[in-house]
Amino acid sequence: MRQGASAPRRRTARSVPRYDAAAVRRLTSREARELLIGLAYLAPSLVLFITFVFYPLARTFILSLYNTRSTGVPTTFAGADQYTELLTSGEFRSGMAATTLFAFYTVPISIGLGLVLAVLLNQRLRGIGVFRTMMSSTIAVSAAVGSLIWLLLFNPSLGLLNYVLSLVGVRGPDWLIQPATAIVAVSLTTVWLMLGTNIIVLLAGLQGVPEEIYEAARLDGARGIRLFTRITVPMVSPSLFFLVVVDTIAVLQSFTQIHLMTRGGPVDATRALVYSIYLDAFQNFQFGYASAQAVILFALVLALTLVQFGVLERRVHYQ
Repeated sequence: MRQGASAPRRRTARSVPRYDAAAVRRLTSREARELLIGLAYLAPSLVLFITFVFYPLARTFILSLYNTRSTGVPTTFAGADQYTELLTSGEFRSGMAATTLFAFYTVPISIGLGLVLAVLLNQRLRGIGVFRTMMSSTIAVSAAVGSLIWLLLFNPSLGLLNYVLSLVGVRGPDWLIQPATAIVAVSLTTVWLMLGTNIIVLLAGLQGVPEEIYEAARLDGARGIRLFTRITVPMVSPSLFFLVVVDTIAVLQSFTQIHLMTRGGPVDATRALVYSIYLDAFQNFQFGYASAQAVILFALVLALTLVQFGVLERRVHYQ
């Protein structure tokens, strides 16, 4: 060791700060008091959630494990027999196929069409507010009223759609009678019902995009479709992601339009999983079997939501 070199300093243990036990007790009591105050404010919401969400969910799961009478009273323990019978039945497979096709027809079209219309409605033109009100007015129409409107439009004899097709020399189909077109008709109705909400959400997202970004992109030579794909879509990706999750859940729970327009037919072409639950519970009075379908629907919605958050959220651009 060279002379004059300073010896290495020994590392000393870090001094641990000492806290006053009384101060800790006072802090804990204050936090407990704040927690109790917060729970008091949350109590009404917690009571509602426990009464109308968590308890029915637990009751449905328990009921799916039992055979029931026609009154819904559990009789004998069935275990996983309800699920085994359900997963091996042809009606369940056709119901899952109808549900998948229904979601595939509805969600991408409603979001894509809503984005295009929102971009058009975001233009600074005189009287654009009137068109915004017209395009988003479907948010005020209930599913029952909208289904009745489209039921008249799809009428093969008096409906407006077939009349318009006849003007161009095309014979309109029997929309709600043929299995291939019945699911399309229900999907079109659902797209129309969801369009108002999608336009409002996407229009709000577009109006939050700074105009300087578009100006800088135009200076770099971006125009038309390139400006749309490189600027507009990434900037509204949080709104798109929100709509993908919400619309998927809404479509998987759609009931009114199916019940009023097709009642699950023809030949179970529109018998989605939600409508199958209704038929087995309130017409066949097989409450245990219907509860098993409800549990599977819950698991399906939860799985799709987790996949969407795990895959699609990575592509979301947050400002």
